[in-house]
Amino acid sequence: MTSCASDESDVEHARLVADVFARACESRGVLEHITGRWGTLALAALHEGPFRFNALRRKVDGVSEKMLAQTLQALERDGFVHREAQPTIPPRVEYSLTSAGEAVAVKLRDLIEFVEAGLPGVHAARARYDEAKSGRAG
Repeated sequence: MTSCASDESDVEHARLVADVFARACESRGVLEHITGRWGTLALAALHEGPFRFNALRRKVDGVSEKMLAQTLQALERDGFVHREAQPTIPPRVEYSLTSAGEAVAVKLRDLIEFVEAGLPGVHAARARYDEAKSGRAG
């Protein structure tokens, strides 16, 4: 079984013992939380600043209440999101990024910007692919 680091303070040590390609490594689960559709979008949205739950849900268009709640819980557990509940009536809960969440969100924003800027190329590649496939099928 491959060892896998979980101590955030020792990044160099983590590089030596974490192996995302190993089936048993915890880093796979963390990577899944970050790079899943809703995790990526929630982290990128929170990079703009703190959000209350419903405001975040409106920002991340299409996410269900249940999926957003599960995503935020996983990201909070992994140390990327901070949840602050204020003892008011009605309760006010706000979500923000931790320092680890900020670091990840910066990289995700770069990836999102790359994807958005490259959409014309993706559309062209898809058209070429579809044309080639339809030519072979006929």
